Amino acid sequence: MRSASLSHRMTLLVLREANQPVKQIQVSKPFVIAVPIVALLSISSLIVSLQMQSENTISRLEDTLKLQNLKFEAVVTDKNAAIERLQSQVITLSGQSKELMDRMERVSELEAELQSFIDKYGSPSNSGKLSSLSWDESLGRGGEFIAVHDQEIENLAQETSDDFLEISAMLDEIEKNVPTTLQKAKQTQYSISGTPSEWPTLSTRLTSNFGYRTDPFTGKAAFHAGIDISGKVGDPVYAAAAGKVITAESNRSRGKYIIIQHPNGLQSWYMHLSEIQVAEGDTVKKGQAIAKLGNTGRSTGPHLHFEIVKGDKKVNPLPYLQ
Repeated sequence: MRSASLSHRMTLLVLREANQPVKQIQVSKPFVIAVPIVALLSISSLIVSLQMQSENTISRLEDTLKLQNLKFEAVVTDKNAAIERLQSQVITLSGQSKELMDRMERVSELEAELQSFIDKYGSPSNSGKLSSLSWDESLGRGGEFIAVHDQEIENLAQETSDDFLEISAMLDEIEKNVPTTLQKAKQTQYSISGTPSEWPTLSTRLTSNFGYRTDPFTGKAAFHAGIDISGKVGDPVYAAAAGKVITAESNRSRGKYIIIQHPNGLQSWYMHLSEIQVAEGDTVKKGQAIAKLGNTGRSTGPHLHFEIVKGDKKVNPLPYLQ
């Protein structure tokens, strides 16, 4: 029995310092076998535990990375959306800018036409020259650098778009008003130039006035429908106003004569001419030579009989003439 017990035991020799005896420790074989196994199991457990911790750490890092990637993708998506919006706004603004430039050219043409009209016929004393701003980026520029952000750029694009709408409304008003103003100015000028105020001859000497008088042929009282202006045969006769020649002919009483139609229902009549220099349908300007003074028709000597008819009524020409 004792020998069997000893066969299940093992002796461990513990070597100490050189001058110390060797120490013997007897342990059972199962213990000797169990210790390495326990150590191995412990090491394996430690490795497994470390591996699980590593996997957990890696998993947390992967989750964190995925979250960051999602955030980054969201930011990128927002940036891309903002860029697309800005590109769309830039394209829209570019189109609006081109349209405004075209309309500005039309307005400039209208301004030039109106300015030409003002230069030709004069302007009221309280009106000034039309002016416009010029733009040249090749000249000096500068200023403090102030950075802007995407949102500010979007706001600026929106503000610019709003400004374009306001400018477009202003151009609508200008395009509507300038032609109307120009048309009114032309109508006014036409009315002014068509008012018979130009003296029709070189001579300003009257031989007979408007109204009742003694007829030079019969000696009886008669109504004289115009004024007689003395002169020499061949002296030029001028249109008292701009208008259209509606009659250029001759008869026994008036001799050679011309009738010019003016605005506002006015007509000017020129009688006893020696020569007619215009034809029916001609448009004449104020002060234009239209005939030569003569002594044709029912006349006692060289002179111009000048009449003004308003509507169907013959009126005194003198208040009209300058």
